[in-house]
Amino acid sequence: MSKPLQISADTAIKLSEQLGVPIEHLMHMPRHILLQKLAELAKADAPAAPESDKQS
Repeated sequence: MSKPLQISADTAIKLSEQLGVPIEHLMHMPRHILLQKLAELAKADAPAAPESDKQS
């Protein structure tokens, strides 16, 4: 069994709200799953780059 994530209470609350999971689930979520969810969240929040920027 894995130990709880080593994050602050403020961080846990913010992540819980953004990911839509209870804090209890977040604290015992495997690290690789949390990182995957954070990457998906960052990808969804990132603005789409204009085509001219992609060609540079």
